[in-house]
Amino acid sequence: MDASMWVAKTGLTAQSTRMTVIANNLANVNTTGFKKDRAMFEDLLYQRIVQAGAQADVNSQTPTGLMLGTGTRVVATEKVHSQGNMISTENSFDLAIAGDGFLAVQQADGTTAYTRDGSLKLSRDGALVTASGEAIVPAITIPQDAASITIGRDGTVTAELAAGGGAVQIGQLQITRFVNNAGLQAIGRNLLSQTNASGDPVVNIPGEQGAGILMQGTLEASNVNIVEEMVNMIETQRAYEINSKAIAAADGMLKFLNNNL
Repeated sequence: MDASMWVAKTGLTAQSTRMTVIANNLANVNTTGFKKDRAMFEDLLYQRIVQAGAQADVNSQTPTGLMLGTGTRVVATEKVHSQGNMISTENSFDLAIAGDGFLAVQQADGTTAYTRDGSLKLSRDGALVTASGEAIVPAITIPQDAASITIGRDGTVTAELAAGGGAVQIGQLQITRFVNNAGLQAIGRNLLSQTNASGDPVVNIPGEQGAGILMQGTLEASNVNIVEEMVNMIETQRAYEINSKAIAAADGMLKFLNNNL
């Protein structure tokens, strides 16, 4: 019974971790380009009391054996990279990726990170940057005399110059893909970084070789489903309660032994 209390305790810890994951999903329900997380569980090592297939006697073997589990744990959290809803903003610097891939951004330390958040802004030098100020890679600089900007589905950036200056192509946006998107590491600020699990980045023109296309004047909403997360939260709460009841039941059995034997 003492072991059963420790087994139930691992259940409490695992469900508490899952609740943290769900809470983070709900907190980011309005975060542009956010991808929800999912907690993944695994059972812990087993105490092998009787080995399955061991000799019960000279003529027979044990068909199943006797193994006692020691609990559960959260082994990983996985980001679900399903497409979020498209929200029209009519802002020429807002971009959404329809399909697979990420925008590459240059961080302050010189490393490259990746994002699905296409709410781009202009720096004081006219460069396209994220809302946090990281420059888009490859760099795109908007001329000061640009009257309007058009970003094509293939990433072509065209500026219509003021005073009848005509249209001029000023850059080409690119999409970066990975073999294993779930292997990317979330580092905050709507950014992801490459890891050994994600594989090497593959840079493509939008719409080519499986890369998504760009949609100007649109943002991708979070893919968090509030109803689904609420159901998961209730399920987690019930699992937490039943594990706490298992601890209380084991404690009651120990009290009975102490008082009656």
